[in-house]
Parts: sequence; structure tokens; C-alpha cells
Amino acid sequence: MYRIIRVSAGQGYTLKVVFADGTSGMVDLSSRLFGSVFEPLRDPALFSQVRVDEYGAVCWPNGADLAPDALYRAISSKSASPTVLAL
Repeated sequence: MYRIIRVSAGQGYTLKVVFADGTSGMVDLSSRLFGSVFEPLRDPALFSQVRVDEYGAVCWPNGADLAPDALYRAISSKSASPTVLAL
């Protein structure tokens, strides 16, 4: 399992993600913030409260979370621009 050690919110609903093995990159969530859990993250104040939970997953105070393995696959197979994550 991949473990995230650091995450920060960027411009336009992007996340900078750093994994324990040193892999890092940007993920663009701008087109994926829909549904009852993710739509509230369109509020920049809430989106910026992103953190890493005790299991090494990306999460927000409203209960939204992202699996580390999906983020790892997206980042490790990307080009130089932020990857659009398929949730």
C-alpha cells in the first residue's frame, strides 16, 4: 500500500501529494468535485483544509477522502502537467 506523507492544496483545486517512497506530483480535481461528499470541496476554504489521515490517505473535515493507491497510479503515470484524477 502506498502511504502519503504530505499533501497541500494548490490553485484551481489541485493537490500537491508526496508519498513515503519519494514519489510526488500534482493532481487536478477540478472536474471531479461532484456528488454529496465531493461537491462541498468547491468551497476554496474547505478544499484548503486537506490533510493526511492516520492511514496515509488524503482527507477533508467533511468526510471526503481519496485512496492513496489511486493517487499514486495517477501521479506515477502522468506527464509534466497536473493529472486529472478519475475518481
